[in-house]
Parts: sequence; C-alpha cells; structure tokens
Amino acid sequence: MSEHKTFHLPDLGEGLPDATIVEWFVKEGDNIRLDEPLVSMETAKAVVEVPSPVSGKVLKLAGDAGAVIATGAMLAQFELDASQPQRAEGQDTGHRHGGGHAAGTPASAAPATAKAADEGERDDAGTVVGAMQSSNAVHHEQAISVGGVKAMPAVRALAKKLGVDLARVRATGADGTVTLADVKQAAVSPSALLPSPVGRGAGGEGPTEAILGPVASPATTPAPQPLSRGERGFDSRTPLSAAGKPMRTRPPGAGDAAASGQPEQLKGVRRNMARVMADAHSKVVPTTLVDDADLHAWIGRQDITARLVRAIVAAARAVPALNAWFDGEALAVTRHPHVDIGIAVDTDDGLFVPALRNADMLDAAGIRAGIERLRAQLADRSIAASELSGYTLSLSNFGMFAGRYATPVVVPPCVAIVGAGRLSHDVVAVMGGIEVHRRLPISLTFDHRAATGGEAARFLRALLDDLAQPH
Repeated sequence: MSEHKTFHLPDLGEGLPDATIVEWFVKEGDNIRLDEPLVSMETAKAVVEVPSPVSGKVLKLAGDAGAVIATGAMLAQFELDASQPQRAEGQDTGHRHGGGHAAGTPASAAPATAKAADEGERDDAGTVVGAMQSSNAVHHEQAISVGGVKAMPAVRALAKKLGVDLARVRATGADGTVTLADVKQAAVSPSALLPSPVGRGAGGEGPTEAILGPVASPATTPAPQPLSRGERGFDSRTPLSAAGKPMRTRPPGAGDAAASGQPEQLKGVRRNMARVMADAHSKVVPTTLVDDADLHAWIGRQDITARLVRAIVAAARAVPALNAWFDGEALAVTRHPHVDIGIAVDTDDGLFVPALRNADMLDAAGIRAGIERLRAQLADRSIAASELSGYTLSLSNFGMFAGRYATPVVVPPCVAIVGAGRLSHDVVAVMGGIEVHRRLPISLTFDHRAATGGEAARFLRALLDDLAQPH
C-alpha cells in the first residue's frame, strides 16, 4: 500500500496564527521532489516560499490563492514516491508546531490520529520546510519560473496586487528575472508593457475570446448604450425620485435589499493588525496627555522625525518608567537601559511598526539613515520578522497626513506611545504682546497600570523641553 503524508502549515513567523496563499507552484496530480517550491504564503510580515517536505504525488491542496490557512492546519497531502529522495525521520530545519496549535485553530486542523497512521497516512514530524531556518535568520528565497516568467514570490504577490501581467513585464534582473522595480514601472507606465502573448488575455491568466469575424472599423462600431441604473452604480443616485419627489432613506433592515458592497476577509498585514489592536484594547488601561511643542527657537531646516526620536530618548532618560514593558499577568515592570523605538509606517498593505534599534546611540544622520533603511525593507517586504517587534517605546507621526491630537494605541508589552500631529502656526501670547510660533501637537498615551500620571506628565515635559531646543 502506498504511503500518504499530510503536510501542516508551519509557523512561518514568530507565533503568527495563520498565513494567506499567494500562489501554488503545483496542482493536484502533479509530482514534486523534496525541497522543490510548493507554495508561496503571505504572513503579516513577509511573503515566504514553502518548499515541499517530500518527494511524491500531490493528492490534495488546502485552498486556492487568497485562502487563509491557520498555522498547524492541513496545507497539502502527498503520496510518497519511494524511488525518490525523502527527508529522514526526525530531520528538522527549525520550523515546527511547537507541540500544539495556534489559539482558535479547530480540532479538525490537528495532526492525523493514530488510526489514520495505521491506514497508511502519517503526519509530518516537526513540519519540515526545506532550508528555512527559525530564530532571527532571514528567509532566502529563490526566483522561480512559472508559466515562462521568472520572479520571486514577493514580486508575484506585488504584480497580483497591482493588476500587472508578469508575462508582459520587461525583465531587467539577472538571468531574465522580473524584479520589484520592473513591476512598479509597469504599473505606472502601461505603455511600456510587452505585447500580450498569443492565447492570453490582458491579465495573462487565460485565453482571450476568439474573433469570429472582421474587426469593426471605427465607423461601424456601434455607439455605446446608456447604462441602466443598476449598472451605473453609486454615481447614479439622486436625492429625487423619478416623480421628482424627495427620496426616502432609511438604514438597511431585514426588509431591505442586500448591501451593494461585498464583505472582504482581512488577510496578511491587515488581518494581523486587527488581531493586535483587539488584543491591545482588551489588555491595556490607556490614558492620554496632550500638549504642544513650541518650535519657535529652531534654527534652519531640521528633520522633524529625527528631532522627535531624540526627544523621546531624552524623555526616556529623564523618566525610565515609560521606557519599559509591563507584564499584566505577573504585574511586573521591566525597565530598559536602551531605547528601541517602534516607528509606525502606513502602507497600502496595512500598518507596520519596525524597530529603530539603539536610538539612544544615534545622531540625527544615523536616525535618518536607520529610518530610510527600514522603509526600504518594508517596501520590498525583505524586512526580518525580528525587526517588527521588541521595541521599548513607539512613535506615530500621523501629522504628516492630518490631525492635531490623537489617542494612539499602546501595544503590549510596551507602556507608552508618542503621537505627533500636524505642524501648525499658532498665535501665542508673549511678554508685551503676541507672536506667531510654529508648534507641534504631541499626544502621549500610556498604560496607567504601569506608570502614574505624574511620571507620564514629567516624561511629556522632558520631551517638549528637548523639542524646544534650537538644534
């Protein structure tokens, strides 16, 4: 009897509960060899290529592209090929379930029972995933040729997101590999795309409709017909009815028509963000203080973000209670001698918070260089998972878009987060009259379980004093 193997999705990050299928490199019925690319998966932190744990025939795949798979759930099933290389029992590369499944994973996602094993099916020992390593190592991915196009999984994910047909992108990478820059260029300059391959549509996903007659000339092309109200969508709505009377509006109820929008399941970064925010809301006792930093004394052009980082460092030195982690279960505070600042970065995929390490040892140039490095790594999704956690304080510079004050969310185990609002010119009273000063709104949210109001106020005072310095 042939031997079957069930492969469960390993933990592709640091305790992440699920991942989203980006692209399968095989289909059911295909044969695959040990360590050949099986699937690319998007987690909250990266796009990771998962190699095959066995050599054999693919019997079953967990879902289509876009499906969310829980860590520990079945990803694929194989019929082993005894004539091909297999990984020795117990051989491990670091990724495993850790003896259990993520919280919320249904019991059906657990490894097969002993009864299944007796019937010729066995689960993967430790969920071996090729050459990927755990801890802080970066996953090294390899460009794979699919459909004649050679590209990294992250590049394929970006192309899918931007609606770019990889088969029409001019490849500038080594050995004809399509790069992230190639996809971005194709997205902004469609005229630079190569002609559509024969038999493929504009999306490069399947055959086009056959042309069964001569192409109509502009003179014979029928004029476009006006769209019906349902086809026109939201822009066709009017405050008046067909009879010229005011439209009646009401909230949707049981007797109303279905909503025009479609629910969309959160995936990847946004899914993780929703989970983290909900967890923070349930665990933190937040209190927010607000004030304005007076920048009237600043001389010349200065980097506001670098000044904010420096001011946070100065405040952390003055009041170490807020440069800390708090364990709500043990009611224990860990104060840190160093300052690692998590800087919130808004992207189309969702919110990332990479850590600017050892900010207390950096000058303005070092701070700017560190921030640019983190942004570049986020842009191409090459940032290591370890760089998205472990910070001791957070900064949200939301004012670069809009807003004066906010109540930023403190994410455990951190104790505090600083928010910077939109820079403004305010009329202020001075001795002998009034003046117009540049001022920067500052919001400080802290966990009141771990710090007192006095400590938070002194922290904020130290931060404002540092920002008020000329240089």
